[in-house]
Amino acid sequence: MDRWTQLELLVKTAELGSLSRAAQALGMSNPAATRYLSSLEDRLGVRLVERSTRRLFFTEIGREYVERTKAILQEAKEADSAAQASNVNPTGTLRVSASLSFSILHIAPIIPEYSRLYPEVSVYVETANRYLDMIDNSIDLAIRTREFENDSSITVRRLAVTRRILTASPEYLRRRGAPDLPDQLTEHKILNYVLSKNYRELKFSRGAETSTVVVDGMLESNDGQVLRTAALRGLGILVQPKYIVYDDIMAGRLVPVLDDWDLPRLTINLAYPSRKHLSAKVRTFIDLLIRTFRENDYERLWTA
Repeated sequence: MDRWTQLELLVKTAELGSLSRAAQALGMSNPAATRYLSSLEDRLGVRLVERSTRRLFFTEIGREYVERTKAILQEAKEADSAAQASNVNPTGTLRVSASLSFSILHIAPIIPEYSRLYPEVSVYVETANRYLDMIDNSIDLAIRTREFENDSSITVRRLAVTRRILTASPEYLRRRGAPDLPDQLTEHKILNYVLSKNYRELKFSRGAETSTVVVDGMLESNDGQVLRTAALRGLGILVQPKYIVYDDIMAGRLVPVLDDWDLPRLTINLAYPSRKHLSAKVRTFIDLLIRTFRENDYERLWTA
């Protein structure tokens, strides 16, 4: 900071032709200005300004140094202006990380609207079912369902809550029948998402009743779309968040199973580095995502 002040003082002195007027313009005392100038000369080991009680003039080295310093200060001001403008008018590349299912269902559909509103931002979507390190991977915004972040510098904001439910195709249920109680699931083919916490242990509740069932998946995968496709083909009973299968249920492609029982619900969170000085590109994308969720009433639909 002192070095920056030294440069500003030197350039202002050259512009005004007076150290005292430069000090006044920068809001400092004359003694302080003299100390800054002397400190600059001592650091450089050269005389920049010749001064007496009646006049002040720059040495040849001083004049050359002032010209170079002016260019540096001007470039810094332009950099400041560009940074401040980017916080008003979003620009650059926005890097978003989410699971493949969430990216397909809720990220990709809003990108055309976002691009129409903010044409100077390009969007890169990193689909990953495991949680990437946001700093190491330069992620601006991540969609996550875990309960907390290991890095305290990451801000977590709730987006929505969703049920985890069981569904199967009408063809599978015609062929195998539907279970009436959770413990009957051991007689069925289960399609398991292996990145869920304790994915083979299904903890059900219905009012005051609870039931824990340990299941072996006849198909297991780390991607929900693989399991969803298998369920649509009648392979077995799918265990997934409701947001992934909601459209299939509405279209009759999948049918809820044991719907009067609840599995632990998931909270869908937005995660981004630092709440302070949030960039415009991140802030505007978050605003659009939240508005879309609110207008479509997703949380109510997914928890019904």
